[in-house]
Amino acid sequence: MIKPPSPNGSQERSGLLELHLAVLLFGGTALFSKLIPLPALDITVLRSAIAAVVLALLVRLGGQRLQLARWQDYGIAIGLGITVSLHWVTYFASMQLSSVAIGMIAFFSYPVMTVLVEPLLTGTRLRAMDLVCGLAVLVGVALLIPEASLGNNVTLGIALGVLSAALFTARNLMHKRYFAQYSGPHAMFYQTLVAALFLAPFMQQGPGALDSDGWQLVLLLGVAFTALPHGLFTSALRRLSAKTVGLVSCLQPLYGALLALFILGEGLDGKTLLGGALVVATAVFETQQSHRSRRRQKDA
Repeated sequence: MIKPPSPNGSQERSGLLELHLAVLLFGGTALFSKLIPLPALDITVLRSAIAAVVLALLVRLGGQRLQLARWQDYGIAIGLGITVSLHWVTYFASMQLSSVAIGMIAFFSYPVMTVLVEPLLTGTRLRAMDLVCGLAVLVGVALLIPEASLGNNVTLGIALGVLSAALFTARNLMHKRYFAQYSGPHAMFYQTLVAALFLAPFMQQGPGALDSDGWQLVLLLGVAFTALPHGLFTSALRRLSAKTVGLVSCLQPLYGALLALFILGEGLDGKTLLGGALVVATAVFETQQSHRSRRRQKDA
């Protein structure tokens, strides 16, 4: 006799579907750096403004208040918003200067950055294996570089991708330490709002530079590729283990590269594939090790 699936198994499958869709959409954001005919900063402002409106609606529909619990949290939200705004600008600029695949691979050095930086904040001991992983990521990123000169657009794009990873690492660590009490949509509402307000005075072309097709792409980026995946990701976090979320998130560069191949026609050479494989494999390894370490600490 075949047993019906358990509710837990059904919830896990639903969570996995939400997670893969969220990671696919996160990977797809990179395409808009090539599709929208605006500078990276302008794209970030419009994306953030639209996402802030949608996220505010999601928070209200979820029965939550938009206000924060403490006055001090508004200062933290401003710091997080400025950091995420700079992360997004450098993220898009990285891909505009190089390619979607190269920019995403350089950015995905952030899981290893997190492992190397977090012990400095928590006072825990840094393991020798973490240093080896950091070296492996450096080698992987170095394989992407065509020539050791920032006068080369691809090299400059890689440098901006690594800077974007550093900013993302800082945002994540700040959020985990000071802002984790808020839901994903609630936290991202404030961060996208601050990002839009902070960067708006520096826009180079402005909304009037876009035609109707450009506006459709901006709306698609803000709603379907920013607000929606954050909602899905938050929902998946409630259903799945941290290990599963971390491992599936490592597929983001693969999803982004495949989308760029099929939609933009961007190919990958052997050196880029090798460097990307090294960076992503190290990220997967560190995610597994981090999960095992946390589990041992809980069992102790």
